[in-house]
Amino acid sequence: MNANLENRVDTRIIDEIISKHKGDPGELLTIMEEVQEANEYKYLDDLSMDYLSSKTNVPLSRIYSVATFYSFFNLKPQGKHTLIVCRGTACHTKGSKILLDDLTTLPGCKEAFDQGETTFTTDDMLITIKTVACFGQCALAPVVAVNGVIYSNVTSEQIKKLLVNLQEDNKDENIRLS
Repeated sequence: MNANLENRVDTRIIDEIISKHKGDPGELLTIMEEVQEANEYKYLDDLSMDYLSSKTNVPLSRIYSVATFYSFFNLKPQGKHTLIVCRGTACHTKGSKILLDDLTTLPGCKEAFDQGETTFTTDDMLITIKTVACFGQCALAPVVAVNGVIYSNVTSEQIKKLLVNLQEDNKDENIRLS
């Protein structure tokens, strides 16, 4: 992924989000979610978190703590499409490791996961590959999610089809695997 990519949310948008929630620190999660969604690459950049801290009087360490605790917050730019592979026990025993290996054909992906990363985004910002501990859909293993749509009993052939579909930037959110 392009390490120089910095896409800060306009401070006026952050001000509007804070104002909408009346600056209530109890609304921190919601405010952070909305700031992340306002970012073109769906992540909380350092400058936006710093600005959010100064405007809400919530220490930056607390904002960062919240952002790293909840898995739905991203601290790195995300691709247009997201493909998540479950790594839970049931999915692992049913082949999720093979599915992940199929995805590591993307340049740089294998190296990222070999270094312990749980997220990889292609340089063109088209696809983000993530792993998750468990989707809670164990009876349907192995499970993957593409742009929020869950696919069950996914095979190596099907994951390759999903990947090609995403690389072609297909607009159809529900990809037929059969």
